[in-house]
Amino acid sequence: MFKKYLIVFLVSMVPLIELRGAIPYAVVFGLPLLPSYIIAIIGNMLPVPFIFFFARKVLEWLSASRKEKVRNFAAFFIEKGEKAKEKLLQRSDKGAYIGLFLFVGIPIPGTGAWTGTLAASFLDLDFRKSVIAVVCGVILAGIIMGLVSNGILGAFNLVF
Repeated sequence: MFKKYLIVFLVSMVPLIELRGAIPYAVVFGLPLLPSYIIAIIGNMLPVPFIFFFARKVLEWLSASRKEKVRNFAAFFIEKGEKAKEKLLQRSDKGAYIGLFLFVGIPIPGTGAWTGTLAASFLDLDFRKSVIAVVCGVILAGIIMGLVSNGILGAFNLVF
């Protein structure tokens, strides 16, 4: 059981998969939803301070690399951050933090805590307010994924 919870924790830390992949994993493997949900939120939020303060600097440093693959890798994530920034600004009529909350909270590919935090860093938003918006977004995304996973994957588990 501990091993499965550890996997939920680690999967929730992986960029682009995050909590959106950890919750369905927990449901498929029959883990209780509430502890899995809490573990996935903690795992998803753990990298946020590091992303906010260091990811942009590391990506900019890597974009000057002599190796093409490294430059391409950095360019991909810088471009992702810039696109997230644009989407965030488009969606936020009441403020960047509400936009950040919605961006992170709607569980579609590419809109998670990693990308939202990177966008907040690119926007030079306040760290504390950004973390609150991201946490609330992760909680919303977890609720949505829990409901969807229990509905779709729960029915799948009953059949098989």
